[in-house]
Amino acid sequence: MTNNFLQSAIRQIESYKSVGERAIDQLTDDQISWQFNEESSSISIIVKHVVGNQFSRWTNFLTEDGEKEWRERDAEFVNSYTSKAEMMEAWNKGWDCFLSVLKSLDENDLDKTIYIRKEPHSVIDAITRQLCHYSYHIGQIVYVAKMLQNEDWKSLSIPKNMSDEFNSKKFSESETNE
Repeated sequence: MTNNFLQSAIRQIESYKSVGERAIDQLTDDQISWQFNEESSSISIIVKHVVGNQFSRWTNFLTEDGEKEWRERDAEFVNSYTSKAEMMEAWNKGWDCFLSVLKSLDENDLDKTIYIRKEPHSVIDAITRQLCHYSYHIGQIVYVAKMLQNEDWKSLSIPKNMSDEFNSKKFSESETNE
């Protein structure tokens, strides 16, 4: 069962990463920096925060506290990317850090205890925590991207008012495969 947990977590993480990328792909350099107001975060700020979190949590994952002394979390909420390409380079490095650690773990690691801000977590809890955290921010990215694209938005799942057609196609496919 535990090995299935790792495989499932990796699949889910890769799926959410892809959703974020497909949303960001629809945007321009200017759009990634758009903020609704001063209290909200632009997509580039959300990405910067996720990347900072990924490096902090997943660098030396099994041997060091997940909140590194070198992390400057408050600075993650100040936009510093000059282009979408620069932001995506950071995005990819953060996800590579996270996914390479996940893919290096085995079921024996799942019983180990790691620390985040000196609080003990099982490896399973730490992975689940990050899956929830990153999917939360991916949802924010999608929401902002969808607002910015408005009628030009390309759906990342089942398009609005297309559920019946989608389900009909899916169910007819499964009947032909039986």
